[in-house]
Formats: sequence, C-alpha cells, structure tokens
Amino acid sequence: MKHGTTHHAAKAPSQRQLRVAEEIRHVLAGVFLRGEIRDPELADVQITVTEVRIGPDLKRATAFVTRLGRSDIADKLPALRRAAPFLRGIIARSLRLRAAPDLSFQADTSIDYAMHVDALLRAPEVARDLDKSN
Repeated sequence: MKHGTTHHAAKAPSQRQLRVAEEIRHVLAGVFLRGEIRDPELADVQITVTEVRIGPDLKRATAFVTRLGRSDIADKLPALRRAAPFLRGIIARSLRLRAAPDLSFQADTSIDYAMHVDALLRAPEVARDLDKSN
C-alpha cells in the first residue's frame, strides 16, 4: 500500500486511462455506426457507446451501451459478448496497442433514469407541488 492511501480509496483514472478509454469508445462507436458486426442479433441495431472505463493496467475495459429511445439493450448484451473478440481485434489494429484490453459490455441505464425523472417532474401533481414551494 502506498503511503497516505487507504485501502478503500478509489483512485481517479489517469490521463492515459481516460485517453485510451475515449479512443476505444470512438472506435466502437464507428463499428456500430457502420454496422460492421455480422451477428444477426445485432444487424440493423443502433447501439450508442456512452462511455468506456478502463483499468489502470489497460487490460480490461467496460463499454457502457444504450439504444436511444429503446429500453431493450440488456437483450443485446449476449450478442455483444460474442462479438467482443472481433471488436478487440479492431481496437488493437485501430489503436496500435501491444495488447488490446478484454472487453465487457454493460447496459447504460442513466439515460432511461434521466427520462424517468424528467417525466416525474412533468407530472401534474409534482408540478403543482413544486409551484407551491416557490
């Protein structure tokens, strides 16, 4: 353990982690935009990569994905996992990395949550309560 750190402290990602993660997000977004994955479950499926997080050793990356306006991204995770080796190869070639990170995919539900909160705030009874507090 380094001096002055606690076992529970989460370390902020380094500039290199952030840069590599964003480059991976960009490559994945391009692959999905161009429809380069041949899996029939992913054909004609618009996938948005909202964020990529990568570990300090750059060996594991998690891509957060969503389908804008749809809530069925979780159904596509098994197909994305099958496509991970193919995507890893594209990342390795695109970024000229010695070793591309292992990829995992996770549904990004933050947009769905934000839309739910927005809908709640627009509900007449909530709007009425908010007006009373002003």
